[in-house]
Amino acid sequence: MLSSDIQSVAGIFRQSAERFGDLPAFATRLRGGRWQPLSFRDLYERGRALAVGLMELGLRKGDAVGIISDNRVEWILAEAGIQLCGGVSTPRGTDVTDADLAYMLEHAEIQVCLVESPRELERVDSLADQLPRLKHVVLLSGEVDGVLSLAELELNGRERLAERESELEERLASMTSDDLFTLIYTSGTTGKPKGVMLTHSNMLSQIRNVPLELTCTDRVLSILPIWHVFERMFEMYTLSRGVCSYYTSARTLGQDLLDVEPTFMGSAPRLWESLHDRILEGVRQAHPMRRLLFKMARFLARRHHASMAFLRSEIPQKPRGPRICIWTRKGVHLVRVSLLLPFYGFFNASVLEAVRQKAGGSLKATISGGGALPSHIDEFFTTLGIQVLEGYGLTETSPVLAVRVSGKRVRGTVGPVIPNTECRIVDMESNRVVWPDPEHPEQGCDQRGEIQVRGPQVMKGYRRDPELTHTVLSEDGWFRTGDLGCVTWNGCLKILGRAKSTIVLSNGENVEPEPIEARLTQCLHIDRVYLCGQDRRHLTALVVPDLQVFRSDQPDIHSLSDLAEDEQARRLILKEIKHVQAQSGDPRFARVQAISLLSSPFTVGEELTNLQKMKRHVIEKKYAEQIRLLYQSSAEVPS
Repeated sequence: MLSSDIQSVAGIFRQSAERFGDLPAFATRLRGGRWQPLSFRDLYERGRALAVGLMELGLRKGDAVGIISDNRVEWILAEAGIQLCGGVSTPRGTDVTDADLAYMLEHAEIQVCLVESPRELERVDSLADQLPRLKHVVLLSGEVDGVLSLAELELNGRERLAERESELEERLASMTSDDLFTLIYTSGTTGKPKGVMLTHSNMLSQIRNVPLELTCTDRVLSILPIWHVFERMFEMYTLSRGVCSYYTSARTLGQDLLDVEPTFMGSAPRLWESLHDRILEGVRQAHPMRRLLFKMARFLARRHHASMAFLRSEIPQKPRGPRICIWTRKGVHLVRVSLLLPFYGFFNASVLEAVRQKAGGSLKATISGGGALPSHIDEFFTTLGIQVLEGYGLTETSPVLAVRVSGKRVRGTVGPVIPNTECRIVDMESNRVVWPDPEHPEQGCDQRGEIQVRGPQVMKGYRRDPELTHTVLSEDGWFRTGDLGCVTWNGCLKILGRAKSTIVLSNGENVEPEPIEARLTQCLHIDRVYLCGQDRRHLTALVVPDLQVFRSDQPDIHSLSDLAEDEQARRLILKEIKHVQAQSGDPRFARVQAISLLSSPFTVGEELTNLQKMKRHVIEKKYAEQIRLLYQSSAEVPS
């Protein structure tokens, strides 16, 4: 737990060093499956040396410092140095585009920038004419003649530490909770990046209010982009609790799950989608008897968990009808649990446990954030016995607003709002608060509208953009998330889509594309789906086929370009889409009428953000001609 007197993130580094000393704080993978630990004490002491090194470069309290790097232990060392000298870390991953990189460094008035490798150094150098304020670039790894490395910066600071220690302590003592902790530039899903200003109190409130209970006996895998606010909050939380974080990657995740046996991890939906596909592919290739056993185990587990959810009232819709009928249904579920328990217990231990071992075997739970968790993925891992606790938040809210917790694991929701956070649902047209209704509390449940929140985690505003800040942040502290949602009868928040991504058809019908897109990814032959239809009579879709699945059936298929020209593949996918939409009960106006297969995948840095969210404005622009031809071929005159 954090001491009540801690007023800044810098205090976390100091307190963790005092409390946990030589215990490992972070670990980096070496060759041969070995791990190189960094203790809490070493992190703090090396951070102090780096802080003095940055002060030697002229960094003042409150100055923004750029960090262009992916996950690595040098990142957290740089963060410690920046925080301990009162700087404002301004991070992004290496997949950032040159345009966004130049915009961020100039907009944040960066004078000192730390870059991951010589490659990123070249990128920054190539933008020099756009960065008149940039004075110093520091290499986190590698060596280039004439360029300061992180090791050299640390050595310089260590040599001057005794001389400037009192100044360093003065800076630490002068920090207040209202000072800026970080500037995070959004990934640009809706336009140019916005500089989100988060204070120390924003981050400290998250550590104190997020309902997690981890201790120094836990092990955490770090795989989310380290610059993203969700991963940063999670790392600050683990630091405060004495938990060791192991840096992993998509390439080594499978082996690291087995080696580390993590008890907890922050994750994104795409990770679980990938693991889901990998498990099912393994089942498809298994012996017929093993496939049968797996299907039987899933059948039993699905019914066991469905009954338990009903008995615990962990269902999104309140049971309707006379009370005696509800109690009768509870009795039926209780009998079903009792009858199935011996069979479920056997298959759970003999079949599903082997699948769980692929996640390390010790994983108690994971929080999935950064996007909506598809319902079929949610259901799949619930039946396997792996708790994927979906959370919800935004960069502007540091980020967590709600998360599923024990006793509130209502599928299809993101759980209850966390402590010390207010939430309301506001009708988009009338601007009337539809939930909570103080006079009729139950009537406000399931009323859809924009989610608005107020709490200690809400940002200070957007850097150098008071007009935009004013549009999303009211004078009395309510933040407009831009997300559509409702609150269920058992107090859980349900996300229905983005207000800005809503497709308005020419007949006036509104379609929320994201839930439909998530459902359509259940189709066996689909990797990605993007719905189109703004101001048109009906919906169409751009589809990235799943090349691996097609290859398993048709070895002569070599690339997505081959599939893009394959009429049979197009018809097969359209048939799958219509089947899924019919099963899910989508209204006719929300059903896809035509599709176009793309010849290349969506990639991070282009159509996707670092957290695999689709940049809708980029896709619309890049595939404008293909969308136009799609509607032309579906017998609609373009508007």
